[in-house]
Parts: sequence; structure tokens; C-alpha cells
Amino acid sequence: MKASSASFQAAVLFVLAGMIWGIQMAVSNDHSAFPAHAHLNLLGWVSLFLFGIYYRLSPHLDGNRAALIQVGIWSLGVIVMSVGIGLVHTGHEAGDPIAAVGSLIILAGMLFFGWLVWRSERAPARHRAMAPAE
Repeated sequence: MKASSASFQAAVLFVLAGMIWGIQMAVSNDHSAFPAHAHLNLLGWVSLFLFGIYYRLSPHLDGNRAALIQVGIWSLGVIVMSVGIGLVHTGHEAGDPIAAVGSLIILAGMLFFGWLVWRSERAPARHRAMAPAE
């Protein structure tokens, strides 16, 4: 599987989860988990979709196993952080360390993405696959 496809598919799953969660909060009239819902949508939907666009525009990275691992790290971090933040904002102090671990996983995912971008953009053009003109 390519990193762009994994990013797009995970982003769609996260936005669906975020939409269902938002509807559940509206129906129950309990918006206490709103911060977790917002993090899920921003990090799970928006960020992953943007990663997918970058990978799709960078074919030399799109098929790279490291890029696929980055998407996996990021997705794991989104899940862990959203659960932790959700617990904290619904009155469960045990969610604090879970949110903290999720934050560190997401940071690791962003550092990994930054490294991939930096390495890729600094590579000589001959090492990057060229996409055909349309």
C-alpha cells in the first residue's frame, strides 16, 4: 500500500468517527468532550489528508516503507491522544498520562515526517521520480 492511500483512508475513518462523535454530543447535549473531538478532526482528518497530498505529489516517497510507517505512527498517536483528551474532559484524571503519551507519539510522527520531507527535498533531482506531464 502507498503512503498516500493509507493517509487518505485513515483520514476518512477519522472524520467519520469525528462526525459520529459530534452527532452523539449534540444528541446528548453533552459537549464536554469537544476538545477531543476537535483534536480528532484536526489531527486525524486534516493533517492526515495533507500528508496524503504531499505523499501523492512525491511519488519517490509514496511507495517508501518509511512514509507508510510515519502514517501508522501518526494514526496511533491520534487515537491515543483523542482517547486521553476525551477522558480528561469528561472528568477522568487517568486520561492525563494517556493524552501525554499520545502527544509524544504525534510529535514523533511529525518529526519523522519532517525528516522525510527534509531528506527528500534536499535529495538531487535524479533521485526523485518525475511524474509524467498531463
